Amino acid sequence: MLDGHLLLGWLSSCALLVLLGGAPGPSAAYFGLTGNEPLTILPLTSEMEEAAVKAHYKVCDRLKLEKKQRRMCRRDPGVAETLVEAISMSALECQYQFRFERWNCTLEGRYRASLLKRGFKETAFLYAISSAGLTHAMAKACSAGRMERCTCDEAPDLENREAWQWGGCGDNLKYSNKFVKEFLGKKSNKDLRARVDFHNNLVGMKVIKAGVETTCKCHGVSGSCTVRTCWRQLSPFHEIGKQLKQKYETSLKVGSTTNEATGEGDISPPKKSAPGHSDQIPRTTDLVYIDDSPSFCLMSRYSPGTSGRKCYKDKNCESICCGRGHNTQSRVVTRPCQCQVRWCCYVECKQCTQREEVYTCKD
Repeated sequence: MLDGHLLLGWLSSCALLVLLGGAPGPSAAYFGLTGNEPLTILPLTSEMEEAAVKAHYKVCDRLKLEKKQRRMCRRDPGVAETLVEAISMSALECQYQFRFERWNCTLEGRYRASLLKRGFKETAFLYAISSAGLTHAMAKACSAGRMERCTCDEAPDLENREAWQWGGCGDNLKYSNKFVKEFLGKKSNKDLRARVDFHNNLVGMKVIKAGVETTCKCHGVSGSCTVRTCWRQLSPFHEIGKQLKQKYETSLKVGSTTNEATGEGDISPPKKSAPGHSDQIPRTTDLVYIDDSPSFCLMSRYSPGTSGRKCYKDKNCESICCGRGHNTQSRVVTRPCQCQVRWCCYVECKQCTQREEVYTCKD
């Protein structure tokens, strides 16, 4: 197997997060949000996309992949582009889901590297959102025709009832799952941390699979729907992120036990549960972690803290400012308002000025 588990990983619609070298955990080869390279913001341009296709070998090299992963990346020009897209999706969604939290998915190199050395619940989320991002991006890339080795999902395992005709272009989750499992490597019993990382990888993939929906269109005289054209689609990735955030909120702390029948290590509730921790046996769909998280209130190796962070009064200032209070600043802003569509074909807006208050955490 690969020496560990690899992962991929919302800033703005015109920015792309790309991995360009740091050091995460001690037992794994990583990629994306859990990779050992600093994240750099690059503009999303047609030149970049063209370069990713024509010079995909170079893109694969920039991603610092292991030998097997690099081979998988190079064998199809669409893979490199898909890996980059997966990183962007995962990072943007992570930052969106944690925008009101003390830890707001800070991905700067030194903070991320330190975080990944520990088995926090935040680390568990990074693994899950990253594997989910790769699975989602690859399935979509197949249906979009960007891959040479896969196309639309033909849904051969579904019954052709009621004269259904499978058409459209379904997202190819079958190929995506196969690719991601091979890309991330097999389960490791090396140590508890390796098993936990692998478990959280699978949670991300399972959330994607559970979100597959069947979309149909009717055909027939006067809309009689004598024939329906149907295909399978993945849930929007924003919905995936929302579900994984909920799993983060209910994640379970675990320890390690030895399976007497196989002699292999298993994930189990910690031997001595601390107050507030559940002794519930984790399910395959639960996010799990090993170490209790820091408060993220003050600057540390894990985050820049919340000093100066913008907050929202009556919503999260008390929480993210950690009892230090917040500053209030009044400012005048001008925004487009009362917009109307004019024939043809533009939008006309007035400029409205208003005063607003901005709240930031005290030092």
